[in-house]
Amino acid sequence: MQSSHAASAVSAAFDDANLVAYAGLVPVMRLAERCGLARLTAEKVKLGGAKNGAGAAADAKVTSIVAGMAAGADSIDGLDVLRHGAMPVLFDRIRAPSTLGTFLRAFTHGHALQLHAVQRRFLGALAAHTPLLPGAGETAFIDVDSTHKRVYGHTKQGAEYGRFKGIRTLHPLLATICTPASRPVIATVRLRRGKAADSRGAPKFVSEALATAAEAGCTGLRILRADSQFYNAGVIAACRRAGARFSITCGMNPSIKRAVLAIPDEAWQQITYPTAVPDPETGELISDAEVAEIPQYTAFASRKKVERVTARLIVRRVRDLAKPATVGEQGELFPVWRYHPFFTDTPAQTLQAEREHRHHAVVEQVIADSKASALAHLPSGHFHANAAWLTLWAMTYNLLRAAGALASAFHAKAATATLRAHLVRVPARIARSARRITLYLPLNWRWQHAWTQLFVTVHAPPETA
Repeated sequence: MQSSHAASAVSAAFDDANLVAYAGLVPVMRLAERCGLARLTAEKVKLGGAKNGAGAAADAKVTSIVAGMAAGADSIDGLDVLRHGAMPVLFDRIRAPSTLGTFLRAFTHGHALQLHAVQRRFLGALAAHTPLLPGAGETAFIDVDSTHKRVYGHTKQGAEYGRFKGIRTLHPLLATICTPASRPVIATVRLRRGKAADSRGAPKFVSEALATAAEAGCTGLRILRADSQFYNAGVIAACRRAGARFSITCGMNPSIKRAVLAIPDEAWQQITYPTAVPDPETGELISDAEVAEIPQYTAFASRKKVERVTARLIVRRVRDLAKPATVGEQGELFPVWRYHPFFTDTPAQTLQAEREHRHHAVVEQVIADSKASALAHLPSGHFHANAAWLTLWAMTYNLLRAAGALASAFHAKAATATLRAHLVRVPARIARSARRITLYLPLNWRWQHAWTQLFVTVHAPPETA
């Protein structure tokens, strides 16, 4: 492709007040409105004591931040993407970045909890109005994980040298919900200091995630999946109080090691992965492994009797190619194995339970998505402002997932960057006549049918009982 005109025949001017760059925000924010985002914020978020009017009109400020994040803003200054062209014609009460920054800096821990309540109820409304979690009435997986976000600036509250040597981080914790037929959505999030242990406050966090899943329509079997950092009696007790099952990776402590090494050779079942998966210790791709199960294993045996848990211990082993085979007394060569056990009370058969547990890695997609969008920065020096920013990102992520679910089957499973490119970042020219606004969109836009489906659905009259 090349330019069809000489350079001297082309000019540019930023002077058209009837253009918008993000026409997809019209149906997306209409969906947020129908699911009660502004109403929930007005009811729950009370910053009445904030200085300089930061607590006024919290609903307008939250919706402005969510709209800016949906358009791709990854900083407070980046929220200025909303103030261009005909955007004030399409949307009322757009707030300036300086106002939004003041609003975020007014947050305290209590206000952050109020915003968490909005996020949980907003997810429930999205799930009720859209096919966000198909099959949630049968089986749903709640995945808990944490990540470290590198930050810069020595005055940023909570930033500490933690897991990574010489790198200052903040430490978000998140829980996602997915079904066998859906991509994950975010149940709840928390921001912690850089040095905070992964399991700090985990039982309470797990209880909140499981309750949120129930509010989002997960009325069938709920299975909590987590890595070994969350293998403790408190997390499992939280699952059982909520009526949920668990599937948690556990390290090779002495008790588990004795149990694993006692498994007879004939108990191991061969498993072949349709596509190679990375080894969690070395990163090496593997396509073959062996799986065995200990039906009755008692965890936390050194604790009080009421805290002991008896359930299934399922173990996957893979050849350790980095180590040579050992020679036995008769001169035979014995392979060296690496073992990956997890503790579970799910009803699935052994191989199915192993496949379902391995699918816990889906939470990493959400973490990668976050760092490529609104969490590219944690933009404030104030800890609670960053905690609010994290929660607002979770709302935006779920809103875009719901919009994709309404648009098409392809967009229901597309990544956030794809949803923005196909459905949000669509340029348009507006025309006004007889108090009606018409959006003129690009001819031959490849995803026009998905965009139109979303637009028509969210602007249709609400269904009546």
